[in-house]
Amino acid sequence: MGVVIIDGTTVRDFVNNEEEFNKSVDSQFSSLDLNHDGVLSRAELRTAFQSMRLIETHFGLDDVTPVDELHRLYDSIFDGFDLDRSGFVDTSEFRAEMKKILLAIADGLGSSPIQMALEDDDPSFLKHAADLEASKLASHDVNSQPKA
Repeated sequence: MGVVIIDGTTVRDFVNNEEEFNKSVDSQFSSLDLNHDGVLSRAELRTAFQSMRLIETHFGLDDVTPVDELHRLYDSIFDGFDLDRSGFVDTSEFRAEMKKILLAIADGLGSSPIQMALEDDDPSFLKHAADLEASKLASHDVNSQPKA
């Protein structure tokens, strides 16, 4: 486990690095595509959100949300991702919505750094953003060393 420090610039730079961003988003998409058909169904996206427990948990304390309310919320989120209203989310739709979400996070963070404790193998987008920033800094440090 490690602690990373990120701010809005870190997240924005990650999103703007198309190769790294797409690789990360596509990997996450593949892990959510349980039947490997190349699209996310409503059930697959709902399963992902349920496993992340983003909605049912409030500051580590379980807050019981009625099941029908959760289903409406998950359906609403799915509808936000399903840009062409096909009933499925493809990789381009997933990329577009993840980009919007991450840029909103970047705007929210602004220049205020935050610390995050993350597992080394954490697959989150923010971990990927921090890793990209760290690799840039390491590359800069190596290139700025005086040559012997």
